[in-house]
Amino acid sequence: MSEEVGAMEAWVDLYWLPLGAGGHVVRLNGRLYERLTARREHRPPLDLYHSGLMVGVDGVTYAVEMGPVWNVSDPHRGVLCEGPVASERLGRFRAFRYEVRCWPGGRIPDIAEAVASPVRTTDDPAQVAAVLDVLAQVPPLTWGRDELHAGEMWNSNSVVSWALARSGHDMDSLRPPLAGRAPGWDAGLHLAERLRRAEGPLRR
Repeated sequence: MSEEVGAMEAWVDLYWLPLGAGGHVVRLNGRLYERLTARREHRPPLDLYHSGLMVGVDGVTYAVEMGPVWNVSDPHRGVLCEGPVASERLGRFRAFRYEVRCWPGGRIPDIAEAVASPVRTTDDPAQVAAVLDVLAQVPPLTWGRDELHAGEMWNSNSVVSWALARSGHDMDSLRPPLAGRAPGWDAGLHLAERLRRAEGPLRR
């Protein structure tokens, strides 16, 4: 895909969506989870965020996000990989599988509720191509589990941070909005750093 981008107009935008945007149950459960986590870590509770990417290449916009395999029926939704939810055993059932999409013409649900967004991470065509390249290499780790022993579960935030880190972004400048955190974000950074040490950074 790198050769296709060339001198075309290209960009990557990062969006921060409040956890549970558009759904009261998820939002309430997220707040409860954060209160318990904050108490255990002896810190004040923070706002929780879910991240997504919109990638533009020569007039085509791609929505990059993780979601259940059963909630979108469009056969052209750009599925990059599938993985299990909670455990590999449960992942044998369709109800417990997720997919990572790079969907041409797609959208991120509830994007209107995004906070301090969009964040333009790059408009360098070569770096945009690198993002698309590494997204095709997303590992299908188990959602909600810490198989990497990174201290955090693997989720959609992990996929976004991993792709941005592996494509050469300055990750110190890409953080959730003030007084917020993105569970799973550091798991993606952990894997990217592990790969960087093993094989070197992605060349652009």
